[in-house]
Amino acid sequence: MISGGTMDPFVHLHVHTEYSLFDGTCRIKELVSHVKDMGQTALAITDHGVMCGAVYLYKECMAQGIKPIIGCEVYVTRGSRFEKRAGGEKEKLAHLILLAENNEGYQNLIKICSKSWTEGYYFKPRADHELLQKYHKGLIALSACVGGELPQAILNHDMEKARKVIQFYMDTFGKDNYFIELQNHGLPEEAAVRPVLASLAREYGLGLVATNDFHYTRKEDAGSQEIKLCISTGKTLDDPYHFHFANNEFYCKSGAEMEAILGEYPGAIENTKKIADRCHVTLTFGDHKLPSFDVPEGETSTTYLRKLCEKALPERYPHPSGKERERLDYELGVIDHMGFSDYFLIVMDFIHYAKSHGIPIGPGRGSAAGSIVAYLLHITEIDPLRFDLLFERFLNPERVSMPDIDIDFCYERRQEVIDYVTRKYGADHVGQIVTFGTMSARMVIRDVGRVLDLPYAYVDSVAKAIPMELGITIAKAMKMNPELRTMYETDDSAKKLIDMAMRLEGLPRHTSVHAAGVVISPKPVDEFVPLSRASDGNITTQYTMVTLEELGLLKMDFLGLRTLTVIQNAVNNVKRSQGIALDISNIDMNDSQVLASIGTGHCEGIFQLESAGMKNFMKELKPDSLEDIIAGISLYRPGPMDFIPR
Repeated sequence: MISGGTMDPFVHLHVHTEYSLFDGTCRIKELVSHVKDMGQTALAITDHGVMCGAVYLYKECMAQGIKPIIGCEVYVTRGSRFEKRAGGEKEKLAHLILLAENNEGYQNLIKICSKSWTEGYYFKPRADHELLQKYHKGLIALSACVGGELPQAILNHDMEKARKVIQFYMDTFGKDNYFIELQNHGLPEEAAVRPVLASLAREYGLGLVATNDFHYTRKEDAGSQEIKLCISTGKTLDDPYHFHFANNEFYCKSGAEMEAILGEYPGAIENTKKIADRCHVTLTFGDHKLPSFDVPEGETSTTYLRKLCEKALPERYPHPSGKERERLDYELGVIDHMGFSDYFLIVMDFIHYAKSHGIPIGPGRGSAAGSIVAYLLHITEIDPLRFDLLFERFLNPERVSMPDIDIDFCYERRQEVIDYVTRKYGADHVGQIVTFGTMSARMVIRDVGRVLDLPYAYVDSVAKAIPMELGITIAKAMKMNPELRTMYETDDSAKKLIDMAMRLEGLPRHTSVHAAGVVISPKPVDEFVPLSRASDGNITTQYTMVTLEELGLLKMDFLGLRTLTVIQNAVNNVKRSQGIALDISNIDMNDSQVLASIGTGHCEGIFQLESAGMKNFMKELKPDSLEDIIAGISLYRPGPMDFIPR
């Protein structure tokens, strides 16, 4: 796998990346490059209680010619995962490293990880012995750091318990799948347990494995990781009680460094490579996993979709020209060939539910408006032929990707549609999607400034020197703003603040529920991806929307749009006060008085026209048709904006 250089016989099997949100700062791309540069041929990921970064690591390793090993450091409770301690008391959980040996192991790891969150969560996600016994197949277990069950028993001078722990894990995973982990970060507890662990391994005929419980990539990253810990705990560096690691040995070491600190234990270094050689997980991307739509007896999703479109054709096009039929046949052929007939029926169904229950829905947004099938099914209300819209922007047979229909719902009633989908397909088949808040440029300056205990007004001045621009980075800000660059070059405090902030910038900071994304799967969601619990208690996927799409799962955007709520309130008010029943989907889009009002810049509350820039543009444009407004919105974006005067 590695071309040139010397092969390193050591493989890291105990690894915390940026997705160990509390204390990990290893950026996956940089970490894989670092491991490759050291000549190592494989790399594991074992974040605390989650698998959020597993697919990222898998893809990055494959791209760089390194073997990926998917794992997790799970928390194990002494009792049942269903039990919670009285009075909100925290318990001391044991650590356990689990590595997927094969695809069955990967599936079982997903189950253990998911149920730790959905069934066992109490301060942290918790597995128990029953869960490990149920989903043990295809997994290799390592006894973990000094926080593991076995080292804890030894530190408590309870050798009877230690032997029971060993027997349980041998019985559960098999003698060849349970390894006793040795670590040496210079901690006295590690020094105390190492000879006992080695002795027990000999007694039971178990393999030893050398690991380095690293949380940052390079030794010099220890300082920024300590700041990350302070950010996580709300402490400052000056606080004598701030949580920090005992020393700066928790970095990604070379094989030679590992040999120097643990080479005295026969097999411990060699077994890392042997375990890596046993691990073979293969992830498949782009293999679509759509739920099936219930169609009438004797129909398939393909024939039923055509029947519905044929029925709607004369309703939508009372005076057909022949282009409609040609376009419909073409689209249905592409949809059938790409296997997306069920997709259209699923979307049609929940949109029909919303409309039949008086829930306002947008007329259509994005590339889906280019589909005559979507128009015939009333998924969209925009005639793609009238506006000469391209179907290929939505679905292209040359580029096999999941169709993406973004749907706007009334902000106040969006949840009713999600509840309907949940009832129809089953609560365990529908899930909300995680999103990660990251340490953005201004925010990380403020966070680091607080940890360094710098004056608030001073930190505020540095943060405000970063332009308010989407996607801005500190490095880009220093190029754009000479004042910030001068601060950095002339002020030692500013330099330290900015340097530390740049080391942490962009790292995941917290999880939340994606504002619109919902996944619908043909089997329970945890058959495909791990689940977790967001801060508000909602169950979400551990993989982001992009990863879910890559894995072929059906992701829907249920967008809550306040504009629709405002429009519906206006319609209700007209009915109540004037007795007129307005059909908002059937109004004159070229009303001269409305267009004249827009041309004077009176655009408050008009979706996509209410910014100051668009108001000024509309005053110059003075639109006299809907098409003028469409062209204006299309032009008003970086690049095309330069041509507006022409």
